Amino acid sequence: MRVISLREWNDEQQVLKSKKLVGFFSSKRKITLLILLFIFFSIQPLFNKNHASQALMFTQKNTISKSSFLQAGDKFIKTIVIDAGHGGKDPGCIGSGNVYEKDIALDIAIKLGKYIEDSIKGVKVIYTRKTDKFIELYQRAAIANSNNADIFISIHCNYNPNPVFHGFESYIMGTHKTVANLAVSKRENESILLEKDFNSNSEYEGFDPNSPESDIIFSLYQNAFMEQSAKLASSLHESIKKNSVIHTKEVKQAGFLVLWKTAMPSMLVETGFLSNSEDLNFLNSDEGRKKLAHSMMLGFKNYRNWYSKL
Repeated sequence: MRVISLREWNDEQQVLKSKKLVGFFSSKRKITLLILLFIFFSIQPLFNKNHASQALMFTQKNTISKSSFLQAGDKFIKTIVIDAGHGGKDPGCIGSGNVYEKDIALDIAIKLGKYIEDSIKGVKVIYTRKTDKFIELYQRAAIANSNNADIFISIHCNYNPNPVFHGFESYIMGTHKTVANLAVSKRENESILLEKDFNSNSEYEGFDPNSPESDIIFSLYQNAFMEQSAKLASSLHESIKKNSVIHTKEVKQAGFLVLWKTAMPSMLVETGFLSNSEDLNFLNSDEGRKKLAHSMMLGFKNYRNWYSKL
């Protein structure tokens, strides 16, 4: 009997594990998997570097225009862009009783903006839409960039075929951590299919919403402001949880077209599940939307105070 070393045994175990993993895939899937793994480990730094460079070009102008506000090392958040998801011919997800995501998102966005204007002096609020109209995904980020915004928040409602799922959650731009995260981003990104000639729009750089590979590659992009985006999202979650407004889930990462080219800390909010009766009743009530918008405002205020002390 041959005595093998610990290192040889470990090597053999790794080979066995690899064979088992590969066994799950057909020959075509193997090729796709290898390509995606190569992209992830070899090209991801280039994606992130390219995206950071794009953000830097926007923020260089942004920094100059705001230099007059910097005093004694303090930093000021002067402009926030609030994006009500979907709109017009794009209803978003639909809850029981024909409750449209586009309507819930718009009302929360306007309420949030009003609370900010009334409670936080010195902050300018800009909306991507204030009426029921359709706006292309790339234009939403462009509105924030062209206005030198400091913060971008996109507001949505969630949906899951399983009505058990409920609660407030949010996303920042980054890698898909789970299949569920990928499913949410795919659903929100499907709004691109309603855009005219989206497949020839250079703004999307060849992104194909019908291609699983395209979704995975797209998720490798990470916002240059990921750390601040995570802090912003956490501040909103903490405020909502503290005020016991609605069940809160966690901050997640996924690839969203609406966040892709934002040149500032940004997040996408899923205010609740229209597929869950409890969340639906809460979001479909004016009082519920007021409570949620007010807590989101307090979370933004806490983030603004934190940022001013950096």
